[in-house]
Amino acid sequence: MSAAGFEARDHGGGLDDAVALYGGTRADWLDLSTGINPRPYPVPEIAASAYTALPDRVAGERLEQAARTFWQVPQAAAVLAAPGASSLIANIPRLAPPGRVRIVERSYNEHEAAFAAAKWEVLRGEPEAGLAEARVVVHPNNPTGHMFSGENEPDGRPLLVIDESFCDVILFNSRVAEWAVKPGVVILKSLGKFWGLPGLRLGFAIGDPGLIARLKQMLGPWPVSGVAQHVGAAALEDMDWANMARQVMNLDVARMDALLEARGAALIGGTGLFRLYRVDDALRWQERLAQGQVWSRTFRYDPTWLRLGLPPVGRWDQLEAALA
Repeated sequence: MSAAGFEARDHGGGLDDAVALYGGTRADWLDLSTGINPRPYPVPEIAASAYTALPDRVAGERLEQAARTFWQVPQAAAVLAAPGASSLIANIPRLAPPGRVRIVERSYNEHEAAFAAAKWEVLRGEPEAGLAEARVVVHPNNPTGHMFSGENEPDGRPLLVIDESFCDVILFNSRVAEWAVKPGVVILKSLGKFWGLPGLRLGFAIGDPGLIARLKQMLGPWPVSGVAQHVGAAALEDMDWANMARQVMNLDVARMDALLEARGAALIGGTGLFRLYRVDDALRWQERLAQGQVWSRTFRYDPTWLRLGLPPVGRWDQLEAALA
């Protein structure tokens, strides 16, 4: 049974189902089905008031300024902190009347699910295939790692969503400085992937002030917890940690590539947080890895694609043993 069989929206994860199917406990398993940094940002000490008081305005302003500085957000663009990028993805289709939305093929499919739920018609392919009222690009794309250059992107589109959840693995790779000031643009950021803090539930929408203001209204008061404000600001202000994390990721993905290619897999894409390989039969590879209690990611639309995240420190031997 593949990960694709566990969830209709075809995410990674599904570790509980893997445990039920193959045995063991969650602690026994090495979950490589997601693209989350296995060396997370070290959470600082948190004051008790972050739990006992409503989220603080000053803390919220500090978090927004930290986001502006880290991502070099132009003053003309707005910044909104949210309880995870997924909450923004769910609300973005409501920013414009339902019409046609073009989404690149073979990409993270939560955007498609959100637009379809809001009665949009989902189109596939690139812009030259026909104009649509909205477009979603994932930069870099998940799972291929392809980048959004912005070339041939028509002006005047009411809504352009650029999902940069995996973008921070490469310094200065963001499109924020250029695109956040354009009308109709919303750029998504997340602390769940690069910083390895998905449980913090902290994401950002950056871009067109009018659209960001409407998203803010949709989310209601106090969308971000005091804990998330505190940890998020500290993480975004710590550029030294970010630079070191990128260096370590480069070493880890090189190790992963060498390990997989030595066993017949061909690297065809990915980022510093996950790698995409072509294999003869992805479900068979997933089954073999699962026998060693390593969970991987397969894809319904291509039986040869296998995606692996990075193991944490001290767990590489488990992956090597499962591949042996």
